[in-house]
Order: sequence, then structure tokens, then C-alpha cells
Amino acid sequence: MKLLRYRLGSEVLPGLLDSSGAIRDLSAHVPDIAGEALSESALARLAALDPMTLPLVAGKPDLAPCVGQPGKFLGIGLNYTDHAEEMGMALPEHPILFLKATSSICGPDDDVVLPRGSVATDWEVELGVVIGTKAKYVTEAEALDHVAGYCVINDVSERDFQTKLTGQWTKGKSCDTFGPAGPWLVTRDEVPDPQNLWLTCDVNGTRRQTGNTSRMVFSVAQIISHLSQLMTLYPGDVIATGTPPGVGMGAKPEPVYLEAGDVMRLEIEGLGVQTQEVRAEDV
Repeated sequence: MKLLRYRLGSEVLPGLLDSSGAIRDLSAHVPDIAGEALSESALARLAALDPMTLPLVAGKPDLAPCVGQPGKFLGIGLNYTDHAEEMGMALPEHPILFLKATSSICGPDDDVVLPRGSVATDWEVELGVVIGTKAKYVTEAEALDHVAGYCVINDVSERDFQTKLTGQWTKGKSCDTFGPAGPWLVTRDEVPDPQNLWLTCDVNGTRRQTGNTSRMVFSVAQIISHLSQLMTLYPGDVIATGTPPGVGMGAKPEPVYLEAGDVMRLEIEGLGVQTQEVRAEDV
């Protein structure tokens, strides 16, 4: 299934993308695409529905983040071998972990807003993993059983905030609108191998990033198992699993960063497309 959340006035409602690409309303069956609604049993109930019997949502509503109220938004750094090469950095021995504030999450096509003082805001297409079943001390063999599904994440990053404000990555990762998520949550049964997905990011029509999840240093299963040794992962928690090469910070001979008016287009094979325009924060 491709589950989503769409905006209707001031409300955010749960929906499902049918085989024709139309949105069907799920609000009679689930309050939100969040928390316990992501459990294996809850997803099985949704999968048993005939999409054609669900109310058709008229028009093309704006899409909200594909997951609601995540308790944690976790990021994994330097997790592609070819990205580490472009940055001239050694491969990590263990997954590098940082946090993104949950308040950074926005819809897949919402504007990305440059915060005041930003001079080095960058793009990062990433495979997002959404937890469906509580995970604590799980093995790698068990790890994927705890996944509800996958989505596209743009791990937008302000590099000066990230690297020059006393070295706290979270500062450069957590600005408002720095976590576009969606367009939809694709349930894990539709992603038989999360380690064989192509990712791309275009900026102003120019291809900047191309990669494959096969180049991850730590696989999705390894990441989940590792994190579950450190903390309990709960339904709805989101993990951004790292970015392939082609980020602005790694451009040669000089870094290239986002400016107001730029447009990003991110795509992951089978998981959909998101597009954001960049704008300056209103004064």
C-alpha cells in the first residue's frame, strides 16, 4: 500500500493512493497514519480494504508529511561509501547518529525555508524508514520485521550551523522545513529489498545526486538493530538512513548551496517524487 496524509482546510486526513493514482479517504478506518495505526495488524486491516469502495478525494490536495506525530526523527551520517569518498572522510566503524527535531518535518512539496543567517543550506536525498512495531534489542535478522514502510526524505542541512556551531550536527539539521517526508509511506511488502533502490536529486533541473542503497555502509537492518541497542524504537519513529554522493558541500572546485528560488526534485525508485521550492524566511 501507499499510505499518505492530505490537507483539507485546517485538517490533515489519512488517505491511500489507489492503482490509478487517485487518493482515497481512510478517515472512517483509521484516525491518522501514525503510532499504533502502523502496527502489522492495523496495516493488515487496511490492506484488506477494497480501495475502490473508499471515498474518492476530489482534486489534488496538498500532501502533509506521510507520517504523523513521530516520537523520534533519527539521522544516520556518512552512510554511503561513495559519499564518504567525495567528502574525503574515512568510513565510520559504527553508524553515526544525529537527531533532527520533529518540528523540522514538513510535507513533500512544501517550501523549504532558508533560516535567518543561512549561507550554506544543502540538499540530501535519503531513504526514510518508518518503524511499525516496537523494537528493543533486536537482531539484524529480526530488524526489518519492525518496519512499517519506507519513504523519501530530504535531509536538508545548513552546513555552517552543522559544523561551526560547536560541532553539534543537530543544529544544522533541525531548522523548520528541513525534513520533507513523503509523498507517501510505501508499506514494506512493496519493498522486497531496501538495499537495492535508486535515489536521485535534481536542483533546478540539473542532476546533483545519483546513488543506490546498495552502497550503504550500514544496511537498514544493521541500523535498526544498532539503534535498538541504544534506545527503544516506537511505532512512527522515522530514520533517515544517509545520503549518496552529490551534495552541495562536496561540489568541486567550490561548494554549491541553495538560494531562494531554487527548486529541488527528489525521487527514490518505487517510493515516489517530492519537489520543494526554496524561499527566504519572511522578515
